[in-house]
Amino acid sequence: MKKITEEKINERFWKDMIKKYWKELLLCVIVVVVLSIIAIFVGISHIQASPFGDQGEATFDEWRLDWIVGFVVVLILWELLFVGVPALIIFGIGGYLWWQKATEEEKTNLKKEEKRKHKAEGAGGIGCFTFIAYCIYMGIFGYYYTPFGSYPYSFWLLHYFYTIGWLLIIFGIPMAIGGLLYLRYWLNKP
Repeated sequence: MKKITEEKINERFWKDMIKKYWKELLLCVIVVVVLSIIAIFVGISHIQASPFGDQGEATFDEWRLDWIVGFVVVLILWELLFVGVPALIIFGIGGYLWWQKATEEEKTNLKKEEKRKHKAEGAGGIGCFTFIAYCIYMGIFGYYYTPFGSYPYSFWLLHYFYTIGWLLIIFGIPMAIGGLLYLRYWLNKP
């Protein structure tokens, strides 16, 4: 009985937090979407302009281990520069300002919630699902049986990004709409 009461209190707390800070939450979602778009564009521009792989013109059979390591390291550095550092600054300052605005009761409840351990599950199948979607995408456009060496590596990587884009459109938009509808229902539920 105590656990049910505690869960209801916790649920009520989060509903109140979302209702009270909906503008801040919306701003966080917008920042995450913008940073995700920037991350994709940084990846695409790195594929097309990287000195590793001859600016996207080398074929897979021309790649070497040093190119792969250099490509990945430079890509990580570009992503950190254009996405990671701005995200840390924006969310660091925003979190500090929000924490100053929060009441003592909210701070206490958040500290209690932070101590709970939530087990992360799933997410392992996303890579497999994306690979299957990539195979389907390449099959639809007639490249499924094409040897890797017949096109530059940028061709294959850019089509991978296009696959992710289509997945976001096909599944992301309906999931976002469903999530918003459920959030509205959840917030208005007595």
